[in-house]
Order: sequence, then C-alpha cells, then structure tokens
Amino acid sequence: TFFPLTGMSKDVQQKLIDDHFLFKEGDRFLQAANACRFWPSGRGIYHNENKTFLIWCNEEDHLRIISMQMGGDLGQVYRRLVTAVNDIEKRIPFSHHDRLGFLTFCPSNLGTTVRASVHIKVPKLAANKAKLEEVASKYNL
Repeated sequence: TFFPLTGMSKDVQQKLIDDHFLFKEGDRFLQAANACRFWPSGRGIYHNENKTFLIWCNEEDHLRIISMQMGGDLGQVYRRLVTAVNDIEKRIPFSHHDRLGFLTFCPSNLGTTVRASVHIKVPKLAANKAKLEEVASKYNL
C-alpha cells in the first residue's frame, strides 16, 4: 500500500519517523541541491503489513528499497530485498553507468548503492559507560 506524505497526518508521520519507517525532510545539503523542492508533493512510502519491506519514494533518490526485521535471520532480509529489486528491475530498469555503477542523487552512493546496517542491543555494555568507551576506543568508534 502507498502512503503519500501529502494528506498524512502529522501524528502518523511522526510515529513512522520515530519507528524508523519514514524519512524526514532533507538536511541542509539536500535543500541546497534542490532535492526538497515542492516538499512533500510526490513523496511517500510503500510498506507491507509487517513493515519488513518498505520503499521510500522521492526522499533523496527516486526509490530507496529497504528490507528489515527483528531477530537474526539476515538471510531472509537479504532474500526479500533481492527478490524485490529483481521484480522492480524487470519493470523499470535502474540507471547504470559502465564505470560508475548504479547512479544515485548523491555521489557517495554510486556503485552498488547497497548499504547494510545491523542494530543490536547490548544492555550490559551500555550500563557500564567506562567499558563502553573502552570497547568503542578499541575499534576506533
């Protein structure tokens, strides 16, 4: 189901942002590049019922395809993403350059355009600030 930003209540929008399911209006760099013109027109989100698969429309790029879920089944997250990307590309080819790879609005995302992140809870480490700083320092974080 598609949920456009225009007509979306501020409460629903903020809830989706707080839950990390929806994007906010662009930062000063996107604004300077005119990426936020006519905000919020033409922008929105598709998501499945479980919100494990989302497509952000016209946030920074035309599409940002997101697969995520709680738990540790990274394979399922990846398979869902690959299946969706392949299905979309059958209908709408992605812009690709032989040397640069897939083309995006921001040059830092050129190439594969893939970003991966994992969020983990480490309550015992977070409870001990000195230990947290020691571990972070060890990995230059």
